[in-house]
Amino acid sequence: MIFGKDDFKFKCADFYPFKNQAEIDRVRAITKADIFAMEGRHPNNPKHSIEIASDADFEMIYITDILRRIIDSDRYDKKCIMILGNPDPAYQKVAYMLRELKVNCRNMKFYMMDEWADEDGNIAPLSYKAGFGNAFYRFMVSHILDLGFKEENFIYHSNKVTPDFSKMLEADGEADVIYPGPGWPGHLAFIDPVEDWFCPTMEEYLEQGAKVATLHPLTIAQNSLHGAFGCSGDISRVPPKGAMMGPRDAMKAKECIDMHGITTAGSKVSWQRLTSRLCIFGEPSQEVPASILQLRDGPTRFIMSDSIADDIVCDDLFQY
Repeated sequence: MIFGKDDFKFKCADFYPFKNQAEIDRVRAITKADIFAMEGRHPNNPKHSIEIASDADFEMIYITDILRRIIDSDRYDKKCIMILGNPDPAYQKVAYMLRELKVNCRNMKFYMMDEWADEDGNIAPLSYKAGFGNAFYRFMVSHILDLGFKEENFIYHSNKVTPDFSKMLEADGEADVIYPGPGWPGHLAFIDPVEDWFCPTMEEYLEQGAKVATLHPLTIAQNSLHGAFGCSGDISRVPPKGAMMGPRDAMKAKECIDMHGITTAGSKVSWQRLTSRLCIFGEPSQEVPASILQLRDGPTRFIMSDSIADDIVCDDLFQY
């Protein structure tokens, strides 16, 4: 018997949303050297750029961009509207620096990208500890209320707000910047590759606004590994639906900083290494929602950490 041959062929599991195996194989083969060669530009859209950041600097880039825009909103006395997601403790660092620098936040307005919902579509209240609105309030809002920030300018998803979320953004002149980052099934915010979103044409797909929708099983599995749910694969603790912005909100934002840097507890392990390649370099499709960012008219910076840009290679010794 000859061991070590890759001669067992099969189709991927039915629940995996993206079925174009040739495209998966193509992007999987994109190496870190290939990505470095593309830095500063995007192969499919000259308005966009690709960057690789060291793991040590990745968070700093995110924090610095948010901080700079808030400082500029004070310095030049102009409103600034951000769509923010991911209940990231990094917001605490932004709040700390704002306080130390005594930056007035009177001109800021924060829209939350998404939130959890139950099986009947009821959106989690702000009091829900595992909620994104709850985390952002704890990490950021509560620390800047005495810096001129108006609490009514914290727009989080709720049963009342979500139906008008996209209309509110439009009335505000759209977001100045959005900071997404793809989930395991390639989601954008909680816009998952599920029937709730699919449309006959891409044009119709891109026009959809905020709503409550079903979450893909991979989104639920991914989040069961996160701290808010115990880092233990406890899928029973993760809500089955979400409230979220629509594709139109991401497409109409004036700028986009798309962050790709998630690994499992700082290890080499990441579900994002292939997903990010599909989102950044794959053909835009409804089956990989975050890939639509390639189609934006406004500038988009695709920022990958060193770990996510690493080559995708099998480790036959590491195994499980």
